[in-house]
Amino acid sequence: MPVDDTELWQLLRVLDDPGHVRFPADYRQSRVREQFGGLVQRLDADFGCPCDVDHHVEDASLHGRIEIPEEATATRRRLVISVSNFGALAVLAVDNPGVWTDAEAAALLHPDDARRVHGALADLGYTLVPEEPLWNRYDGACSPKIFGPNATWWDRYFGYL
Repeated sequence: MPVDDTELWQLLRVLDDPGHVRFPADYRQSRVREQFGGLVQRLDADFGCPCDVDHHVEDASLHGRIEIPEEATATRRRLVISVSNFGALAVLAVDNPGVWTDAEAAALLHPDDARRVHGALADLGYTLVPEEPLWNRYDGACSPKIFGPNATWWDRYFGYL
């Protein structure tokens, strides 16, 4: 289920533990992989094709990325779902993360694709977060040295370290 702006910032700050940069203290890799695998299977079925999956991510707060090919979407563009190691956070992007503002992406995204992706994420326990606020400069609890001087909240929850 998508979150509003106030809920988003509360959630990001609650998850921001300086003692756990790549994954939270209660992280269980087998549980997270199973949940992610279920999402891949659901999207494969809902879009009628195998999605491209990157789940061999290392040294990152990003758990994995799923790409739904443009040929399988009503949007007629590639859809990318990025999943964080933290709080089952997920971002849906059209074409690629960082390409469109949230308003532009919403205008491009066909309602049938939105329904399928949002439904899959909600049914499997993911929290869909808007991408654009994550572009804000990171000002959280971790040392600025960890993510670099120009780090964003995207780097914190969906980036490589």
